[in-house]
Amino acid sequence: AVVSTQSTGVLLHLSQSNQLTEYFTVLVNMELSVHSMEVMNELLGRVVLPPEYIHLYITKCITHCHHCQDRLLQHRFVRLVCVFLSSLIRHNTVDLKELFVEVQAFCINFSRIKEAAGLFRLLKQMDCESAS
Repeated sequence: AVVSTQSTGVLLHLSQSNQLTEYFTVLVNMELSVHSMEVMNELLGRVVLPPEYIHLYITKCITHCHHCQDRLLQHRFVRLVCVFLSSLIRHNTVDLKELFVEVQAFCINFSRIKEAAGLFRLLKQMDCESAS
């Protein structure tokens, strides 16, 4: 948690510089880990990132879950990604319209995992609210 806070602090400081785009690119392209997800989640709570970086990161998270060979690690990442996405949705940090189908398919694919089923319900609720 301390490293996550320090990493976020550095990125917040860089948000004042013209090199921020380069750092976002590096962050989005980092190997996915619990730590990188914590940094991204904390950063999204403090800085407005360009939507293309957020969408790219979400796609990367989903792809990582699909390609993870270790079943226990895969389930752990699926749960983390679902909690991460649910948090982004609840805090209106991201507009998932462009990724709705991809995220919905992810939830269906991992529906046996409680957090994925919860995210699917949240997506359906959002879909119903936007339709009315």
